[in-house]
Amino acid sequence: MKYIVSYSPHHQHFIDIEIVIRVSSAQTQVQCPAWRPGRYEIGNFSGNVRSWRAMNEKGEALKFHKVTKDLWQVETANCKELHVFYNYYAADLNAGSTYLDDRQLYMNPVNCCMYVPDLRHEPVIMEMLLPEGYRIASSMRMGVPEKAETHYKHTLTADTYDELADSPLIASPSLQMETIQVDKLKVNIWFQGEIKPDWAKIKSDFFVFIREQIQMMGGCPVDEYHFIYQALPYKFHHGVEHLSSTVIAVGPCYNLMKYDPFNNFLGVSCHELFHCWNIKTIRPVEMFPYDYTKENYSRLGYVYEGVTDYYGDYLLLRSGVFTEFDYLKAVQQQIQKHFDNYGRYNLGVADSSFDTWLDGYVSGAPYRKVSIYTEGALLAFIVDTFIRSHTQNAKSLDDVMRTLYHDYAMQGKPYSEADYWNIIEKVAGQSCQYIFDNYVNKAADLDTPLDEALLYIGLMMQTSPSKKHYERYYGMKVVEEDGRHKVAAVVPGSPAELAGICVNDEIHSINGHALKGNFNDWCAYYGKEQVKLSLISQSFRRYVDVKPFEEKEYFPSFFVVKKKDATPEQKEAYRAWCHHMF
Repeated sequence: MKYIVSYSPHHQHFIDIEIVIRVSSAQTQVQCPAWRPGRYEIGNFSGNVRSWRAMNEKGEALKFHKVTKDLWQVETANCKELHVFYNYYAADLNAGSTYLDDRQLYMNPVNCCMYVPDLRHEPVIMEMLLPEGYRIASSMRMGVPEKAETHYKHTLTADTYDELADSPLIASPSLQMETIQVDKLKVNIWFQGEIKPDWAKIKSDFFVFIREQIQMMGGCPVDEYHFIYQALPYKFHHGVEHLSSTVIAVGPCYNLMKYDPFNNFLGVSCHELFHCWNIKTIRPVEMFPYDYTKENYSRLGYVYEGVTDYYGDYLLLRSGVFTEFDYLKAVQQQIQKHFDNYGRYNLGVADSSFDTWLDGYVSGAPYRKVSIYTEGALLAFIVDTFIRSHTQNAKSLDDVMRTLYHDYAMQGKPYSEADYWNIIEKVAGQSCQYIFDNYVNKAADLDTPLDEALLYIGLMMQTSPSKKHYERYYGMKVVEEDGRHKVAAVVPGSPAELAGICVNDEIHSINGHALKGNFNDWCAYYGKEQVKLSLISQSFRRYVDVKPFEEKEYFPSFFVVKKKDATPEQKEAYRAWCHHMF
C-alpha cells in the first residue's frame, strides 16, 4: 500500500489522502480503524471521512459499497491497481488525534490511514506533499525531500501497516529538536509550538531516567526513540505511547519550565517511555495482535497502565531526578484520587479495565468505576512491597517486569492475567491470591494494604480536614469557573446527597444570596447551620435544605510522611526501595 497525503486549503482542516493498492482479487476490502492502541475505547474515526471514492489505474470509477460503518468493499475485477481517495477532517488537537492548520500537519496514521486487511503485514510507503521549509518529526524512516511542482515530496516508509499505524508524525517549519545518546539508544526530543525549552535541564534529566529504565529492564526493544511534544498555550496534559515514540500534549507552554509544570512534564514523559516495554512490547493476550476493527477487551489495564503509572514517578525518584518531596507529592495525589472516588465500592479495577471501552475516559455514571491508572499504580506499589517483604528486599516488581519482557515479549509471546500473578508468586516465593481476590477482582478500599505497604518502608498516611467547607461538612465537590458553581461529586449518604443534590447541579444562591465565585466563603460563614440552596438542574430551578451532621466529615486531605520512630529494618527497606537514605 502506498499513501499520498496532501491538503489545500489548510483552514478547512481537511487532509486529502490517496491510497494506491495492489489488487489480487475481484473484490477488495478497505478498512478504517475503529480505535487506536493506547486508548481503550472505540474512536469511530470513519466519522471524519468525507468524499470516499475508488478508481482503477486508468482513472475509471469503480463500484463499491459499505459493509460496516468503517469497512468498504470495492469491485476490482480486471483491475491491477485500486486508487482510493477521501478527505479526513483533522480539527482535534491532542496527543492521539490528527490536526491541520497553517502551522502544522499532525497525523496519527491509525486515525486516518485505511488499510487492506490482506496487506496489513506488507511494507508501506507514505508520500507527503508539504510546503517548502517543513520538516517531519516521526520514528518512520525518511528519504531526502524532493521538489514536486509547488510542494516538496517527503517519503516515509514502514515495514508493515502496524508500524505505520504506530508512528505519529508532525510536519512543521517550526519544530525544535535536540538529541541525546543513552547507552545504545538514540533519543530525539521534539517540540512543536511556542516554547523556550531549557535544553540543558531537559537533556540532563531525561538522560538519567531513560538510563534507569534501560538498566532496570536489561535492554531496550528499539534503537531509536522520539519524544514528540505538542506545546499548547492552555492547560493540557495528555500522552500516548508508541513503540518507538510518544506524542505528549502539554500546556500552558509559557510556564512549562517552572517547577510544578516541569515535574508533571517529567512524570508523563517517564510514564510514556516505560510503555515502550509495558504494552508496546509486553502485550496481553487480548491484544496480540491488535484488532483495529473492534474492542480488544482486557482485564489487565491495572498492569499496562497502572504499573506504568507507578514506575512513571517512582523511577524519577529512584534515579534522583525527583526529590523525596516531589515523589511524595505525586503519590499523595494518587491516594487522594483513590479515597475521593466512591466507585471503589462498586467496581473492581480488573472489571473497570474491561469497561474502559464503555466510559473509561469520562466520568460516566457517578462512582460507577475506578481508574486503572490510580488503582493500578497503588496496587503496583502494594505488590512491589509485598515481594520485597517476602524476599528480604532481594526481589521486587522489577523482576516481574523483566520476566515479562525477556521470557514473554522477547520470545514473541503475550501474557495472560494468570501469567502475571504466577510470576509475582514465583518471584515472591509466596502466594498473593488474597491480593488478587480482595483488591483486584472485586470492588475494595485499599486502605489496609496501603497502610501495610507504606509501613514496610517506614512511611504512613495522615489526614487533615478539607479546607473547603462544603467538602468537609456537606460532602460534595464543586467546580468553580467564571463565577459559576457546578457540583462535581456527592458522597453517598452525605448531607448533600440526603438533601437531594446531584452531580451537574448548578448552585445559584445560598440563603438567598447570589453567588459570585464565593460559595465556600458563604458556607464557612454559616458554619454548621442549615442552609437553603437554589439549584438549576436540567433547566429547572429547585430549592434544597442542607444540614451538616454534628460529627461526620468528608473528603479529608491525605498526606504521606516518614515515621519518626521508624525501625532500622524499615529504614533499610526504604533505602533498598528508592536508593535514598531514610
